[in-house]
Amino acid sequence: MADWTGKSAAELGRGIEAGDTDPRDLTESFLEAIAGAEVAPRIYARLTETRARAEAAAAAERAKLGLRRSPLDGVPISWKDLFDTAGCATEAGSALLKGRVPDADAEVLRNATAMGLVCLGKTHMSELAFSGLGLNPVTATPPCVNDAGAVAGGSSSGAATSVAFRLAAAGIGSDTGGSVRIPAGWNDLVGLKTTAGRVPLTGTVPLATKFDTIGPLTRTVEDAALLLAALEGGKAADLAGAPDASQLRFAVLKTIALDDLRDAPNAAFASAIERLERAGAQITYIDAPEVEGPMADAALLYTSEAWGIWSDTIENAPDLLFPPILERFRAGGAFKASDYVAAWIRLERMRATWAARVAGFDAVLTPTAPNLPPQVDKLMEQGDYYVTENLLTLRNTRIGNLTGGCAITLPTGVPSCGLQLIGPAMGESRLLRVATSVERALR
Repeated sequence: MADWTGKSAAELGRGIEAGDTDPRDLTESFLEAIAGAEVAPRIYARLTETRARAEAAAAAERAKLGLRRSPLDGVPISWKDLFDTAGCATEAGSALLKGRVPDADAEVLRNATAMGLVCLGKTHMSELAFSGLGLNPVTATPPCVNDAGAVAGGSSSGAATSVAFRLAAAGIGSDTGGSVRIPAGWNDLVGLKTTAGRVPLTGTVPLATKFDTIGPLTRTVEDAALLLAALEGGKAADLAGAPDASQLRFAVLKTIALDDLRDAPNAAFASAIERLERAGAQITYIDAPEVEGPMADAALLYTSEAWGIWSDTIENAPDLLFPPILERFRAGGAFKASDYVAAWIRLERMRATWAARVAGFDAVLTPTAPNLPPQVDKLMEQGDYYVTENLLTLRNTRIGNLTGGCAITLPTGVPSCGLQLIGPAMGESRLLRVATSVERALR
């Protein structure tokens, strides 16, 4: 059987369209790869083999009849374990939800299934999605593809590693403060954070619904565009109209985003900017002091909502949570409702100022993460280190969430060092075209 596991989702879809690839053989290739991979139990929480084979058989029949539903009809992908899957446990990486079996698929899974995608299974994640590191001693901690002793990034850790270790053509994750972009960046993938409210959250285990978003982790920007269309049940952005890099104008955010960069991310970012300039892109360094206030408010904004959603469930069995996660949730109980409302008023004001400041740019650039993936042992042994690394890890991606737009991370060519592009709210189509041009310039 041919080995298709290293190809992009789009390439696999084109193979099916051309009649060169049978979705049944393709699905078996991935299932065999999973069965033979030593790391697979640390990546997949559970497989859905029966469903996958049935969906692949249906896709094969449609391909034979010339009735394919989308460019990815018949392509096997993974799903983070917070998307409800009918008849299959969905536990969001937490012992608090052990044995939780939903009756219906999440809306995004229904959409993707209707577009012909094949569901391979559910991937491990940080507990209740409340960590950017991907460390989960309760269920499993997926390894970083570049360092077996390091975390993979979270909270969509298994989604990223299922792709990086060639155990899925793409993965679907969620991003509340960086949970798609961090694991994508640390595993040399493309990760798209969509605008809050664009992709439906129905049937998705929440963390903080005002910030929760859904997005793909993929090998290429083309794949990200196709997967976004599948999640929405619509048509993909036309990337054929991607501008030449010489037509692009980027802002490099100096405020906060360039502080305290570790050596490798700093060098990778500088190299990426240099390559963009060589390709003709215009680079302008900007200050945006308006982001400082909401960044200081981030703990209030995130933990208040997370605690409001989860406090009753958690306090019924607090010992089931990894202590640093428990502590982070409980921090939300210390804030007053009036403080939370005032913080949101400040955030909305900041978003308006930010939108005006960056309106003339095609995207705002930052390093995806200021640091490299930390070692699992050190995170487990040093509680303070866990806290400081988690906050540092999510710092730059959180700017993308707080400013209210969409964002994407691309590999820079330096292992575990991504380049983040931040775009405007509901600007995914334009951002994907810009990212296509950047992807070419960085090769």
